[in-house]
Amino acid sequence: MKATAKNIEGKAQEAMGEITGNPEDKAEGKAKQTEAKVRHSVENVKEEVKKKID
Repeated sequence: MKATAKNIEGKAQEAMGEITGNPEDKAEGKAKQTEAKVRHSVENVKEEVKKKID
C-alpha cells in the first residue's frame, strides 16, 4: 500500500514539474515512482516467501 501511495505521489509531482516547467520536480517525481516500483517488488517477494512458508 505504501508503494502505491508513493507512486501516486511521484506521478503528481512529475505532472506538476511538467506543468510548471520545473525539471527538479519532474525528476523527483520519476525517482519516487521508481522507488515505488522497487517497494512493490519487495512486497511481492515477501508475500511469495510467506506463502511458501505457510
